[in-house]
Amino acid sequence: MTAGARIEHLVTSGTFSLDGGTWDVDNNVWIVGDDHEVIVIDAAHDADAIAAAVGDRALLAIVCTHAHNDHIDAAPELAARTGAPVLLHPDDLPLWKQTHPDRAPDAELTDGQLLTVAGVDLTVLHTPGHAPGAVCLHAPRLGALFSGDTLFSGGPGATGRSYSHFPTIVESIRDRLLTLPGETVVHTGHGGTTTVAAEAPHLQEWIDRGF
Repeated sequence: MTAGARIEHLVTSGTFSLDGGTWDVDNNVWIVGDDHEVIVIDAAHDADAIAAAVGDRALLAIVCTHAHNDHIDAAPELAARTGAPVLLHPDDLPLWKQTHPDRAPDAELTDGQLLTVAGVDLTVLHTPGHAPGAVCLHAPRLGALFSGDTLFSGGPGATGRSYSHFPTIVESIRDRLLTLPGETVVHTGHGGTTTVAAEAPHLQEWIDRGF
């Protein structure tokens, strides 16, 4: 691990709404950086709690792994408080507009883009399936992957609602994530962490079951 750079974890609670339903959820918010500068991955539910965790450090960016409301609902408020730009893949703009119709993201995420914080590079991997503009962030020097809702401990993210597609998420995981080093720790959008190696057999099980 690069000296000084670290991964911090915050859990926030709220609701997820799509297709006319609403569910209570707990979300993982990931903060990557050092004592001076950080990025926030998925500003979920509670801008006050996230801002408190950031403290007086410079917030370089608010990165959205996708635009389901539970991952972006606090992003505009956090941006207004800190001056940090909100970054989103453009394929998720239709979902974003459902939550924030009057406030666009500040910049686009693109496949292969490098985000740098505290001397650590995070590579943007476009991994559609759970949502059209879903991305993961790979930080090799931290041995970490931030998977949003693309990959969880036990299998792929959900694909039963609008804007999602199971064959696409399987392709994303197989081609973009399972090719990473097996020891890579997967920091997910909900629930506990896992590793790339631990998830490889689960993907085949899901394919065989036809989900």
